[in-house]
Amino acid sequence: MPFAEVVTPTPELMLAFYRRLYPFKAIFKWLNHEHTPCRLFTHREIAFTLENDVYLRYNSFTTAEEFKNQTCTLNPTRFEIGPVYTARPRDKKTVRPGAFSPVQRELVFDIDMTDYDSIRTCCSGGEICRRCWGFIGAAVRILDSAVRQQFGYKHLLWVYSGRRGIHLWVSDREAMELTDEQRRSLVNFLTVVQGGKEMHKKVNDCFKEKGGWQELLQLIPDPKIVEKLEKKWGVMENRSSDDKWSDFKNEVKASYIKQERTPMIYAMEDIILQYTYPRIDAEVSKHRNHLLKAPFCVHPKTGRICVPVDPEKINEFDPELVPTVDQLLRELDEATFESTGEGHSDWEKTSLKPYVDMLEKHALGLMNEVRKDRQSHDMTW
Repeated sequence: MPFAEVVTPTPELMLAFYRRLYPFKAIFKWLNHEHTPCRLFTHREIAFTLENDVYLRYNSFTTAEEFKNQTCTLNPTRFEIGPVYTARPRDKKTVRPGAFSPVQRELVFDIDMTDYDSIRTCCSGGEICRRCWGFIGAAVRILDSAVRQQFGYKHLLWVYSGRRGIHLWVSDREAMELTDEQRRSLVNFLTVVQGGKEMHKKVNDCFKEKGGWQELLQLIPDPKIVEKLEKKWGVMENRSSDDKWSDFKNEVKASYIKQERTPMIYAMEDIILQYTYPRIDAEVSKHRNHLLKAPFCVHPKTGRICVPVDPEKINEFDPELVPTVDQLLRELDEATFESTGEGHSDWEKTSLKPYVDMLEKHALGLMNEVRKDRQSHDMTW
């Protein structure tokens, strides 16, 4: 069953969330890579979406506190993170056009559940459940491994979108400095089944219903096997998708010739790729100036927080258990106000804590990388 929708967060709830729970300091450290503000943060665009879809672009800030104060003043429904520019975005109107351009930005990927509507049979559109989340889980495992192994990147942050998808932010220095052309080449290399507006080469259903298994048969190159399976499945109408896939695998095994790979084996591998390979919205990844919703924003339709996700535990992740803004504020109100020592934030008293801890750990890895680079540079002198 699809997850139940949560009541749209009110402006009052959002303001309380920004004031008391949003981890501005952790976001600052993640974007800045250092404790002291540098260009990675001060020249970074932040775009706010206000009520009634008013969109404010080219905001920038010097400190995390300034960022928080302006967010609380505007009380946006959400905000997005853009690139690092040659000048501060808030000074855009006073800078000549040729002197204002994006120069750095995380390499980002967007995987949306709607791009799997052609093969999931449980939900469609904005709905999602544990069953169809399995497609996202497979995409995360594949893409995370590919980005690490094929390109050597290691500072990867996966963030649940709050409703039906997941985002990947790659913060390695080399990834930050990729040009648009390099990003386009990288994404094209990783794309097998396309998502987004340009999606093609899609299958139309899973295998239980007639339309689904007929589409599967069209992908099988051996006409004799196609005829055999079509006759079997046409008679046995209640045969499950698992059973039909087993039937197909048995035919593939029967095609083995002295342990040699056959066209049927290649066909089966292609079909597996077709159904499980990440369906990347390539347009999100190709351009440095693309804006992407910030981690820990509140999804306006579900009220759920856009939280980091551990790719190694993606199979254990349950979107339905992600905290909502009203839930977190209730937890905070109900928390005992015993002394917890100096420096503790309100989010530490709620179920948001493990997710903020995950971002803090990720940011620490980036800051350690900067420190090592500086030590190495100093030694060369």
